[in-house]
Amino acid sequence: MTWQVDSETGVLTDVLLCRPENYRWIPTNAIAERTIASGRDLDQQRLQAEFRELEDALEQSGTRLHYLETEPQLPYQVYTRDSSQMTPWGPALTQLFKPQRRGEYASVLNFYGGSDSFWRLCTAGTIEGGDIHIIRPGLLAIGHSGIRTDEAGAEQFAGWFREAGWDVRLEPFDEHFLHLDVIFSMVSDGLALACREALSDGFLDWLAAQGIRTLDVGYREAMHEMGCNVLALGRDRVVSPRHSQRINDMLRAEGISVLDPALELFAAGGGSVHCMTMPLRREPLEAA
Repeated sequence: MTWQVDSETGVLTDVLLCRPENYRWIPTNAIAERTIASGRDLDQQRLQAEFRELEDALEQSGTRLHYLETEPQLPYQVYTRDSSQMTPWGPALTQLFKPQRRGEYASVLNFYGGSDSFWRLCTAGTIEGGDIHIIRPGLLAIGHSGIRTDEAGAEQFAGWFREAGWDVRLEPFDEHFLHLDVIFSMVSDGLALACREALSDGFLDWLAAQGIRTLDVGYREAMHEMGCNVLALGRDRVVSPRHSQRINDMLRAEGISVLDPALELFAAGGGSVHCMTMPLRREPLEAA
């Protein structure tokens, strides 16, 4: 099987997950810090049930599921979006920022078959997959907050795509929002969810110039519900967490079919559907 994606919205055929066998909330982002400070207990039985709902939704869509090996000292492996990035030319190994997550590279190397299996190895600064959006063939957006992804890491990754003739937009944003996919994600080729108050006018204008319309997600929805953090399945289908009711209603009103697993406990840790899935293969967008 050849792993490759040329968009965020082509039909998803294969995805990389990690079972939450060792998952717990750790204070590595503003969302998780707020959850931990509240004194709330993590219900492990409910957590496992939520993950099974995500698996069921993906299988229902016809997507094949693949898994990283779990490590007990790595509670956030479940957020597979960050530790590698699939491209039109194969996988890239990213450079995680937080010490609590750096060990995730080992299971990623094992899954793909060693360093020789990667198209590129990121070596400049830091860059995480939640900040990388391969919007459509020829169009790439990379967010950088100076923390999870810094400008050096974003520029190195952008340079590889520019060499291939792609139009690349680098978008700075406040580190409070963790990753770009907390405040922006694609739904279909011409439609995205965006927390407009957290994004620059320049970025919104750039999207509009590409023919991409944005549905507005409020700050509280983005940060408390992870409402922007959805996974496009192709053919006007999306996986979005059940607790994002207003957003799901808005998507359905646009003619989007919504699969809505319960994922509230993962969202409380600072990640949701987009964070928990690394697409390994999508059909070329033209075939969607």
